[in-house]
Amino acid sequence: MQSGEQNQALSSALKGKTRLRVFGLTFDDVMRYFFGGNATVAVVVLALILIFLLKEGAGFFGQNHTNIRVYRKAGLEYVDIMRAPLEEFSSLTRSLNDVRLKRFRTLLAQGKDVAAANEALTPFDDFANAFGAAASEARGVVSDTTEVASAVKTRAQVSADREEEKAMLLHSGKAAEAAALKVDEVNYEAEIKMITGTAPVWKAASLEMQEKLGAALVVARAADWSKGDKDLAKVLEKTERFISDLPKGESRMAAWRWDEPVPFSRAVTAFLFGREWLTASFWQDWYGILPLLVGSLVVSLIAMVIAVPFAIAAAIYISEVATPGEKAVIKPYIEFISAIPSVVLGFFGVAVLGTALRSLSQVEWLHWIPGFPMTERLNALTAGCLLAFTSIPTIFSLAEDALSNVPKHFKEASFALGATRFQTLVRVLIPASLSGIISAVLLGFGRVIGETMVVLLCAGNRIAIPDFTEGLSALYQPVHTMTGIIAQEMGEVAQGSIHYRALFMVGIILFTVSLLINFLAQRVVRKYRISIG
Repeated sequence: MQSGEQNQALSSALKGKTRLRVFGLTFDDVMRYFFGGNATVAVVVLALILIFLLKEGAGFFGQNHTNIRVYRKAGLEYVDIMRAPLEEFSSLTRSLNDVRLKRFRTLLAQGKDVAAANEALTPFDDFANAFGAAASEARGVVSDTTEVASAVKTRAQVSADREEEKAMLLHSGKAAEAAALKVDEVNYEAEIKMITGTAPVWKAASLEMQEKLGAALVVARAADWSKGDKDLAKVLEKTERFISDLPKGESRMAAWRWDEPVPFSRAVTAFLFGREWLTASFWQDWYGILPLLVGSLVVSLIAMVIAVPFAIAAAIYISEVATPGEKAVIKPYIEFISAIPSVVLGFFGVAVLGTALRSLSQVEWLHWIPGFPMTERLNALTAGCLLAFTSIPTIFSLAEDALSNVPKHFKEASFALGATRFQTLVRVLIPASLSGIISAVLLGFGRVIGETMVVLLCAGNRIAIPDFTEGLSALYQPVHTMTGIIAQEMGEVAQGSIHYRALFMVGIILFTVSLLINFLAQRVVRKYRISIG
């Protein structure tokens, strides 16, 4: 009787399937082609995105190569050899100002008023003024030489623009207008002689700076107000190294040649390993992705360090410990976090979190923590905390699914052998779902490294590699990210310019990193499925 009913049901299902034929296709065929078509569309869209990125960014390295050649031939590279120690000296001056600010705040916390605090800092201010004045002569030499090199670069750019205009006129058939267009050639050799002729003046100014800084160091080390100040001691040690390194620049200036060929590989390495991202500069534009890449990684790693323990712990609790009532409340609320707009989180970070963290760092009994008190409200830590908040739902959901998909007989066998719930969790369930948990972490990492609004609003947007020699204090420094620079600058660039193509190259790097993370996650998922099967 039961067999007859089953046969009748099967016959009805087959008839229904036959009635669902469309243009000779069964329902199963329609579903297969529908979902297969969606997958094909996704692959095509991905390919089009990649082609578009490559098309718009392909010309960057050629333009960057031309940019670097002009930089050398116009003498800007030579002047930058002199500018480099002055920029390092400016960094030392900023560090000295930070030491002064910390001392001033300490005096205020001790009950002194502003006038009394400034009066107490008078010996320090005298030292700082002498320190800053040590480079005045060297700055004058660099300023004069900069004007000459800038003028050479301007003439070179005008000549290049006219050459391009002339080529366009010839291409459009306007030969007479092209012949009438005058292009002034730049005599680089004669111009460079004027620039390199400042070498003796620079050497004398450099020697004067060494002597004045050395004298300032002697005064500072002998003074009572410098005793026991670790921050000041670091500045003085860096100044000593700065003084000893100054003659190295002179040897580089002597070996420099304006007509030395610039290999094309330098256009690539300057982008991949460059430490500067300078645009619309009167001096020289640089497009180095390294500070942006490091900023993205630092913020993402901070987020993962915070998010992974919370998300994995929540997944374990919901999967193995929580009651059905707790699951009904906790799980939807965690997953709801992903619905919060990132711009709202960014505003929260600017208005609340950044200020709260800085205020917390100024609590006196927390000053033992490296980097406290923080000087910047918006920094890598602020952005990382908010990114952790956004990545928790992704990691939690995938990790909870991985734990739930572990076959029940694993747990039952463990209990049958007398293991406790904790032993079963640690020695059976987590190892069995480890591949899925790792995949969740990787996908969470991909989620945070591609975030834009939070880092744009909360990371501080300083294009510089954090000073990792300061330990944990580097986490409290402002950074910029790859996503942030694209969002910030793409709307202001001229299409086809080197800046425009540089941003597309940043997009290609970001696209590649995201694909690599997702590829690793898929590999882990495939391994997870095989191990479970």
